[in-house]
Parts: sequence; C-alpha cells; structure tokens
Amino acid sequence: MSKKVLIIGGGLAGSEAAWQLLKRGIQVHMIEMRPSKTTPAHKTNLFGELVCSNSLRSDDHEINAVGLMHEEMRCMGSLIMEAADATKVPAGAALAVNRAEFASYITQKLKSHPLFSYEEKEACFPNTDEPVILATGPLTSENMAKELMKITKSDSLHFFDAIAPIVYTDSIDMSKAWYQSRYDKGDGQDYLNCALSKEEYNAFIDALLAGEKVAFKDFEKNTPYFEGCLPVEVMAERGRQTLLFGPMKPVGLRNPNEDGRRPFAVVQLRKENKQGTLMNLVGFQTKLTYGAQKEVFSLIPALKNAVFARLGGIHRNTFVCGPKVLNEYLGLKEKPNIKLAGQLSGCEGYIESAAMGLLAGLFTANENCLLPPKETALGAMLCHITKEAEESTFQPMNINFGLFPEIETPQGKKKLKGQDRKKAYTERAKKALKEWMETL
Repeated sequence: MSKKVLIIGGGLAGSEAAWQLLKRGIQVHMIEMRPSKTTPAHKTNLFGELVCSNSLRSDDHEINAVGLMHEEMRCMGSLIMEAADATKVPAGAALAVNRAEFASYITQKLKSHPLFSYEEKEACFPNTDEPVILATGPLTSENMAKELMKITKSDSLHFFDAIAPIVYTDSIDMSKAWYQSRYDKGDGQDYLNCALSKEEYNAFIDALLAGEKVAFKDFEKNTPYFEGCLPVEVMAERGRQTLLFGPMKPVGLRNPNEDGRRPFAVVQLRKENKQGTLMNLVGFQTKLTYGAQKEVFSLIPALKNAVFARLGGIHRNTFVCGPKVLNEYLGLKEKPNIKLAGQLSGCEGYIESAAMGLLAGLFTANENCLLPPKETALGAMLCHITKEAEESTFQPMNINFGLFPEIETPQGKKKLKGQDRKKAYTERAKKALKEWMETL
C-alpha cells in the first residue's frame, strides 16, 4: 500500500495504531504536541506515557475480561502488549510496568522504524480526504475539541463527567424490584425500579452525605460540572428531600411487591446495552470513592448483593458519543476518512484505548476486512462504542463480560455461574478470534 497515514496523538492508542500500520508496510506520520505544549497530566515527551496508574489491570485471560483483551492483543501483534511484557514489574495477577521503561520501549520501536516520521507541534483538525487517525486522548487541546464539536455537531465534548455505576442485571434481587415506566409509559420494560421505605431512604441519605469523596486534581478544579449530570451527593447536599424530587421520586410508580402501593422513594435502573445484561443507576452519577460506593449503594435493598460492572467516577474527559457519530469501523460518519481511537472514541482505560488504536490501525490498513466478532473482547468493545450502547446514557466504558453476547444455556442444563461462566466467555472468545484472524 502506497498511502501515508497521519496520526495525531502519541499516547497508547496513537502508538498502537501506528505500529499496526508500520508492520503492514504503510508509512506513518505522527504529530504530537508534547513537550512544546504539554498537558497538566503528562511529564515527558515519550510516546505511550502512562499518566495515572502503572497497572494494565488483570492479566488473567482465563476468567477476566481485561486479561482476555490482553491476550487477544498479543495474538494481534500489539506493540503496547509487547512493551508491557518487556517492562513488567511484580504485581501479582495484574500486569504492571515500569513507567519510564515502558514508554521508552514504545518510543524507540516507533522512532527506529524506517517508515515512521514524527513532528512535534499542536495539530489542527485535519482538513483532508487522506486517511487520518485522531488519538488525542482525554486531555485533547481546546482547539482540537472545538473543531471536533463542529464536525460531530456536539454541544460539548469535555467537562467533569460524574459517571453513574453500572451493575450486572443478574446480580439484582428481583424479588425486591419490578419493571415499570412512570405512569406506565413505554413498553413497561424500560426501567427496573428498586423501592426504599422512609427509614431506608433516610439511612441512604445519611450514608451518602457521610461517604468519602474523591479529591480533585489541581488541573481539574476549574472545570465545570455538566449541569445535567450532577453527582448524586451534590444534589443531596442541596437538601435532604432533594432526591425525592429528582432521580428518587416515586410518582407514577406502584410497587407490586407491596400490594401496588406507591413507594416512599425509588431508584430506577435502565438498560446500559441492548442485550440488557447491564443496568445503569439512573441519575446516580457520583464522586464517592469506590469503597464508599459499594457501602452506600448496597443500602438499596434490591442492590444489597449487586455486582458492579463499573463503579461511578468523576474526571475531566474528552470523548464523542460513539453510537451517534462513529461508523462501525471507527470512522466519523461525517468524514469517514478520519478514524477515532482511544478514549476519544468512547472507551475507558489504558488497555481499551490501546485496543481501539489497534483496530483503527487495522481498519485503515485493510478497509474491507471483516469486523472482529462480538464474542471477542475486541469486538465487544468496538460494538459497544459504535452501535450497542444507548446514546442517551453513553459514557466511557471498560471492557467487561456484560458487553459480550450472553452464553447460551442448552435446554435442560443449568445456567453457568461464577468462574465456569467466565471461562465459557473466554474459551468462546479465543475460538472466535482465531477464526477471525484467519480471514485477515
């Protein structure tokens, strides 16, 4: 292939995308603004710099979704995984790396490649019909964000995201919950309702107000909240009854578990994906610490033993609503020659960002290739951010088994649970990945 691909951004996603192109014999020109213009989080001019934790999370590919993604990326010849394996440090079942060595490894591999060129400057939004991969990350510059807003017709791309927790549907106590939309609007299956008595509500508010909160980093302090996405504890601080007139209002609902009476308060959950395997706590964005979230939200009777696919969080972020603006090959619907990779595309986490960079590179090199199967970690993440997630509640997501198609239970057999179920997911994924790779 004679084309030359422009990549903007030298983080994990941009570096992985570049490597996938280079090893297929395609020229890459990368633009990275650091160090001439840096971000509040970065410290070096190296590619693939890790700005938060040095951990890529679990490396167990037998029963863990992120470990499975590690293994799939290794099979695909990932530079990020090669660098991680070469610079890992002891961390139990997790894959943690020496930050400096990790970033240096990536930088050396790219800069020493004969088809790679590099320019240090702040890039403008590309006005071209040539292939471009935009991988500028969660701290995208103001100018780039403004241009991206124009092309995607978005009102905003970055602000403080107070993200609501997500739980696995099958971990909810359905004897204490029921499906109903307010005033029975819709098909009756839109919302899952979890009732609280007056005593339970007051105990919940007490715990919510007392729960430990996440402290802001210096560079985040002047970033405003998105007013339509206020943390639930901020609403509670405005008055003890505030939530009863907000996300916990009981009007229009009747509890069939309590003889059809109206509950004192209610927490509503809504499907996070079309399969219905994940449920989002509506209006429960939070900046509580992870430990506090588990304690506080377990006070909701139906969620006493809930298993969280994602806990809530608050951070400055820049991302697009993937299901609305991206095609299935990560290209902008308005300008398909421009592909988005990394957190900008709507995923969350180091390895997920690198994985979307890998796919953006692959799709740019091979425009007619088959998409990775939904049964794989790569395919599940891609499918979620481009079409399966609900647009109205879209937020960046880590890889988890709730994004995969459910494991079918043969008639007459018991549904797999626990580690057996997780192993079934990973075994199916590995088989699907192998068959897909044979088509590339």
